[in-house]
Amino acid sequence: MGKTKDINLTLQKKATIVSSIIATILIFIKLTIGILSGSIAVLASAIDSVLDLIVSAFNLFAITKSEKPADKDFNYGRGKIEALAAVIEGTIIAMSGIFIFYEAVKKAIHSEPTKLIQTSIIVMVISIILTIILVIFLNTVAKKTNNLVIKSDALHYKTDIYSNGAILLALILIKYTGIQIIDSIFGGLIAIYIIYSSYEIIKEGVLMLLDIALDDEMVEKIKDTIISENGVTNYHFLKTRKAGNTNFVDVHIVMTPDISLLEAHRISDNIEDKIKTLSNDNDWSIIIHLDPYDDSQINS
Repeated sequence: MGKTKDINLTLQKKATIVSSIIATILIFIKLTIGILSGSIAVLASAIDSVLDLIVSAFNLFAITKSEKPADKDFNYGRGKIEALAAVIEGTIIAMSGIFIFYEAVKKAIHSEPTKLIQTSIIVMVISIILTIILVIFLNTVAKKTNNLVIKSDALHYKTDIYSNGAILLALILIKYTGIQIIDSIFGGLIAIYIIYSSYEIIKEGVLMLLDIALDDEMVEKIKDTIISENGVTNYHFLKTRKAGNTNFVDVHIVMTPDISLLEAHRISDNIEDKIKTLSNDNDWSIIIHLDPYDDSQINS
C-alpha cells in the first residue's frame, strides 16, 4: 500500500509539472499573437492559459501538502486541501470566463478589427494539439490515482480544447467572410461555456469540504460487507465521508453479549479488511465500535 501511494504521489506531481510547462508554452505563443492580432478570442485564450499556469502551480502545492501524513496538528491528515484547491480552481475558471465575456462585449461595441489571421490560426492549431496530449496524460494519471485535483485539472484543459476549437473556427470564418463580430460572438459563447464548466468542479470540492457521504453504490457494498460477516447480528450509526484519496467509515456493529473480546476483535478486523478491498485505489480509515446490543435508540 505504501509503495502504491508513493507511485501515485510521483504521478500526481509529474502531472502538475507537465501542466505548468505546457501552460507556459501556450501563454507565450497565445499572448504574443493575441496582442499583435487584436483578436479578443486569442487574447482571452492567452489569459486563460495564464490562469492555467497559476492553477497548476497551486495544484502542485496542494498535492504536496495533502499527501503529508497525519500528525498531532492534523490527526486525520490534510486530504481536504485537494477539495479546497478544486473550489479555488473552479472559482478562477469562472472569473476568467466572466472577464472573457466582458472583453467580447467590449470588442463588439467598438468594432475593432482582427489582424494576423493566418498566424493566429496556426497558433490555435498548435494549442489544440498540445492541449489534447495534456488531457490524455492527465486523464491517465487521474484514473490511476483517483486524485480530485488532477481530475479538476483534466476537466479544465478539456474545456480548453473546446474553447480553442471554437476560436479556431471563428478565425477561419473571419478570414473567409471578413465579418469581425464573429470574434466577439465566439468569445462570448466560450466565456459562457467556461463559466458553466466551472460549476461541477466547485460543486464537487464544496461537497467534499462538507463531508458528503460516499456514493450510494459504495455505501451499499459496505453495508453488505458488514451484515454478511458471521457473528454480526446488526449494525447502526454508519457514517462515511471522503477527504482527498482517503475514504472514512465509522460504524457500530452488534454482536451477542456472550462473545469473547478476542472473537469480537477478529470479526472487526475481518470487516475492515473486506471493506478495504472494495476500492484498492483509495486509502481507508475505518472505525468500528462493538456493541453487545442495539443501542441506536438509546443514543439517538
